[in-house]
Amino acid sequence: MFSIGDFARLGRVSVRMLRHYDALGLLPPARVDSGSGYRLYEAAQLTQLNRIVALKDLGFTLQQVRSILGDKVSVAELRGMLRLRQAELQSRLTADAARLAQVEARLRTIESEGAMPTDEVQVKSIPAVRVAELSATAASFEPTAITPVIGPLYEQLFGELQQAGVTPAGPGIAYYEQAQDGSVVVHAGVTVNTEPGTGQVFTITDLPAIGEAATIVHRGPMDSVLATLQTLARWIEDNGYRSTGLNREFYIEYGMGDPETWVTELQEPVVKTGG
Repeated sequence: MFSIGDFARLGRVSVRMLRHYDALGLLPPARVDSGSGYRLYEAAQLTQLNRIVALKDLGFTLQQVRSILGDKVSVAELRGMLRLRQAELQSRLTADAARLAQVEARLRTIESEGAMPTDEVQVKSIPAVRVAELSATAASFEPTAITPVIGPLYEQLFGELQQAGVTPAGPGIAYYEQAQDGSVVVHAGVTVNTEPGTGQVFTITDLPAIGEAATIVHRGPMDSVLATLQTLARWIEDNGYRSTGLNREFYIEYGMGDPETWVTELQEPVVKTGG
């Protein structure tokens, strides 16, 4: 048998925690010395301890742990519960990491207000272009909503083009439509020189020319586009223009490499105001 100190060391928990588990009836010692009052544990009790610690670390309260263990769940059932809880926690970590990235992006935008050069903004005409595209709906314009949609769309699009024997004739072009409920239809397209066919998953779309577009080049991942986009918006207003639609994203340099090397031109249709 093991003293409470040795058992705590073997189970990688604190003595205080073992006393707490004992008080709750979760893990009483195998024997208590009548003379000294020392708690003594058996090696077989490490199995119970492992279950308690695993469930607790996965976010279950000790009351929930007692209920789960009291139901005498099988090893297979316990493993399934732990796998499910593990997946939930991983999903939460992923979501928290995405939120943190957006907080950092918003902070960079605030820090760069007024510092980004506006002389890179150009007003020019954008010719009509034919694209092969796939579309899907995102919940909003937040990067955390757009990125999980547009990435898989492009991956699927290039796979479908290859299967159809269609070779892209130019850069990718993405554009958006906003619904009344706030959701956003994401169009992931790539320039092609081909006629619409039958049995294709993708759609061939002729994007109309834009007579006047205020354009600015964004360098880096699209998750950090906010500062560039807002610089463009300020330029449009400061220079007597009015936006007439959502911007297109013209992917000049884009691929599977380092996102910091990506180069994207934002093309926002505008019209000169009367003032």
